[in-house]
Amino acid sequence: MNPDVILDVQEISKSFGGIQALLDVSFSLNRGETLGVIGPNGSGKTTLINCITGFVHCDKGRVFFNQRDITNWPPHKIAHSGVTRTFQVMRPYYSLPAYKNLIIPLFSPRARQTGGWRGGGKLGDRNTVSIDILEEIGFERDSFVPYKLASTLPTGYLKRLELARCLALRPEVIFCDEVFSGLSASEIASMIPLIERLQMEGITLVMIEHRLKELFRVANRVMVLNFGLKLTEGIPAEVMEDEKVKEAYLGSEDLSDYV
Repeated sequence: MNPDVILDVQEISKSFGGIQALLDVSFSLNRGETLGVIGPNGSGKTTLINCITGFVHCDKGRVFFNQRDITNWPPHKIAHSGVTRTFQVMRPYYSLPAYKNLIIPLFSPRARQTGGWRGGGKLGDRNTVSIDILEEIGFERDSFVPYKLASTLPTGYLKRLELARCLALRPEVIFCDEVFSGLSASEIASMIPLIERLQMEGITLVMIEHRLKELFRVANRVMVLNFGLKLTEGIPAEVMEDEKVKEAYLGSEDLSDYV
């Protein structure tokens, strides 16, 4: 197996009752690459993430991370191995302040082993690191925002909090499920530099998105799903010129404005 390949997904299939959500979907990721995953609603994008990250068991196929078979591992074990994900519907601990949402991942074995928190191991040390991480992803350190209950935060901050919880685990791969969804144009504009910084730090990203213009600014490669099948993959400009993509994903309209 190529040592440059950090994630190798081989012929993943999943059905729910009589509905085939995924059928023999395969792809691989090189270290530090950003892959965009696009397709119409119901094409299997989130199911693919769920299968890879252990939230749904695959019916068929294998998933290899760093040449290790992680197929159908439980989610916590996959996260502790270095593969994390955000959720399209955010899942913070709503009754806790924003910075306290990071305490749990900072207590994890992976965070300790990889240097995810500093100091002598006291709770106060982790509180400081929580604030540090939140500041890095766009929370104002000197404001009251990091101390607000997660239930009171607007969507833009909740999206950033999802990413912060991933970063607290010091991941090698992050799956981002519609991280731009629900954000204003200005919020997206401020989120893109954060994605670019993660890329510069060498984190491998898989981004499910419907906001194509924004996705194509950061994605090295794009994969298109439709009805659980992989239609094609390649650089964004080439993919959007593919006739199968035009017909199945966006109809017959001119796609030149998306790239």
